[in-house]
Amino acid sequence: MKTVEEIKILLHKNKLRLHQELLQSKEAMALIKKATHTNLTVEEKLKIRIQMLDICKAIPALTVFMLPGGALLLPLLIKLIPDILPSAFRDTPDSK
Repeated sequence: MKTVEEIKILLHKNKLRLHQELLQSKEAMALIKKATHTNLTVEEKLKIRIQMLDICKAIPALTVFMLPGGALLLPLLIKLIPDILPSAFRDTPDSK
């Protein structure tokens, strides 16, 4: 059982991760809008591709979470398939 302090830390981490994901999505939308007027650089195209893959990964995770018992099943799936999470939510060695 986690203590209240540990839960607060996890909530804060996930809040920051969600904010990062939203910023990345906003940047991708700006790049898509820019693509209607000019050609994108290779780096800009790569940013859009990564963000679109993150969005595609988030949809199955949200679907599993919404199922009855999904809140219990999703952590298990994350252990089995770590690539199911968008890049902003993956743990890096310095974020632990």
